[in-house]
Amino acid sequence: MLAQQRQTAILELIRQRGGVRVSHLVSRFGVSDMTIRRDLEVLAERGLVDKVHGGATLAGPGSAEEPGFAAKSIRQQAEKRAIAERAAALVEPGMAIALSAGTTTAALATLLADVRGLTVVTNSIPVADALYQNPRADQTVVLTGGIRTPSDALTGPVAEAAIGALNVDLLFLGVHGMSPRTGFTTPNLLEAGINRCLINASRRLVVLADHTKWETIGIATIAPLEDADVLITDGGLPVEARAAIGEQVGELIVVDVE
Repeated sequence: MLAQQRQTAILELIRQRGGVRVSHLVSRFGVSDMTIRRDLEVLAERGLVDKVHGGATLAGPGSAEEPGFAAKSIRQQAEKRAIAERAAALVEPGMAIALSAGTTTAALATLLADVRGLTVVTNSIPVADALYQNPRADQTVVLTGGIRTPSDALTGPVAEAAIGALNVDLLFLGVHGMSPRTGFTTPNLLEAGINRCLINASRRLVVLADHTKWETIGIATIAPLEDADVLITDGGLPVEARAAIGEQVGELIVVDVE
């Protein structure tokens, strides 16, 4: 296969899936890691894809364009892991917590297996799967029903009714973007609705957002920045952004990434 043909095939795969890993492309096309990385570089130079750690995603999403869970899961992996580890330190035995949909909240879910007597409410299929893979007899996982989105979130009136009947100690909220003007945002109108329900059901709101979410704006606002009791982010967040956020959120936690 000629390089141009392979690059066209790679672009079509990315369009279908939202993102791909280099390792998958190496296996699929039977070429070297370096060859695939050169192909992705060519596509990135043409403005067709964005190179991310371990792969590539479609370039230039609009405010209503929502990448799939698989596409988002290969972005900022180290940052998301560090944020999740810090968030896990806030969880205590016997708590009732909620985890929204998102790749960072899914990373958090994998760290909760050792927490005794925990009840976790979620509208995220990957979050529930992570907890089911490491079951504890003294943990309860409540997965809402609803309409599935590209982010593998369950939304709509069924999900909102389920959340509306509950009360939790902490909500860990993943977001698509954040800015002083628009607050915390999402590209999915249905997810905005269910996330507001989760906020209303929680005593404290903890937002998990890596530095790339700064000044990224989705079509729907979930909540203003000042609604967050805690915002956990990583050291890649610019100094001016830290100052702006620090004036509005209850507590800003910036984690180091190894």
